[in-house]
Amino acid sequence: MRWLLRSKIHKAIVTEANVNYIGSITIDEDLIEKAGFWHGEKVLIVSNTTGIRLETYVIPGKRGSGVICMNGAAAHLIKVGEEIIVMGFELTDKPIKLKNILVDKENRFVRD
Repeated sequence: MRWLLRSKIHKAIVTEANVNYIGSITIDEDLIEKAGFWHGEKVLIVSNTTGIRLETYVIPGKRGSGVICMNGAAAHLIKVGEEIIVMGFELTDKPIKLKNILVDKENRFVRD
């Protein structure tokens, strides 16, 4: 069994940061579906801007809003305007096909 990258949202821009929320990353529900993430799923977040890496879980944001909001303690590490990658992994004994979701500067789906 190996942990393999299953899906990612690439080049997303953080639109909000809320240190007063308990935790997680809020993602536009359209992007959650495109990437195949589940609500509550653990994800790895990497900032292309600063190099910070952290783990948190997904919560749905307003569909079509383009929202990418870092919540709780993560909001101290990754700020509004940073470019990030959101990655989900799967433990499997077989190769899997990566879902690579590319977004534009407004976090709108561009292509797989």
